[in-house]
Amino acid sequence: MKRILLICLCLSFLVACSPNKSDQALGTLERDRITFTATSNEIIRALPVKEGGMVSQGDVLVELDKRNQQAILASANAELAQAEAYLLKLTNGERFEDIAAAQARVDSARAQLVDAQKSYKRIFELVEKRLLSQAELDSALAKRDSAQGERNSAQEEYAKLTAGARVEDIDQAKASMMAAKANRDLQQQKLEELTIIATRDGVLDNLPYNLGERVPVNAIVAVVQADRIPYARVYVPAKHRVAMIPGKSVTVHVDGVASPFTGLVRWVATESSFTPYYALTEEDRSRLMYLAEVDLPESAQALPSGVPAQVDLVD
Repeated sequence: MKRILLICLCLSFLVACSPNKSDQALGTLERDRITFTATSNEIIRALPVKEGGMVSQGDVLVELDKRNQQAILASANAELAQAEAYLLKLTNGERFEDIAAAQARVDSARAQLVDAQKSYKRIFELVEKRLLSQAELDSALAKRDSAQGERNSAQEEYAKLTAGARVEDIDQAKASMMAAKANRDLQQQKLEELTIIATRDGVLDNLPYNLGERVPVNAIVAVVQADRIPYARVYVPAKHRVAMIPGKSVTVHVDGVASPFTGLVRWVATESSFTPYYALTEEDRSRLMYLAEVDLPESAQALPSGVPAQVDLVD
């Protein structure tokens, strides 16, 4: 009987000394993961860095085939050059040689008109004296009117060349040039996006596609794990959610590390990760969990991602 009482006493002591798991937020160590997607359905031409290699911001991770986009960019550059040349033509006006030729046509038309008017006057006098027929007078009149029309046409052409382009035409040419420039810039950006570069320092965690494979649009072609101090991503029970606020200092335990770390809560979810609270009873609501992230000190920088971690919720 005494032996049984002694065993029960020991078990009670062990239970009392064992940690209460409900007073800990459980989770893992994590780092930011940056994914890079393909913007075009092209073939992978180069993979300069192997999986697991260290990368710095600006390093090339994946190079896609650029030949198709380079041709599109060349066409966009040609359209821009054409639009710029047309606008320059409108703003500079006509060539001096064209204006001089128009002036010469005006002078020639004026001379022909003077000759036609004189000829008509002579024939008119002869017709009155009954020395020429009415038909010859009509022919002279037609020649005079035709010469007058040629003179007027030449004068209008000369005025058009010297007046310059209309304001509306110039504005339209400017708009066309701006559209061509915007298209050129867009195609240039698409060309640059075919070379996928690292946006942060870290480790190249994954290359889902191999060299020579054609990747679909928006497919993930590289994943970088940010090279920074890990943080603990844990789930906080509902009864401790009120006390878990950003900026709070907490104790973090990491599996395989003897000494705990002092962490700082940086974010706590406002909504539970599971069933909404209003659909649960009071007893069920106590089982709700809220995702939280806790920053660790620099001494934890060498710890790998994915290691289990626990955050003490009771001081």
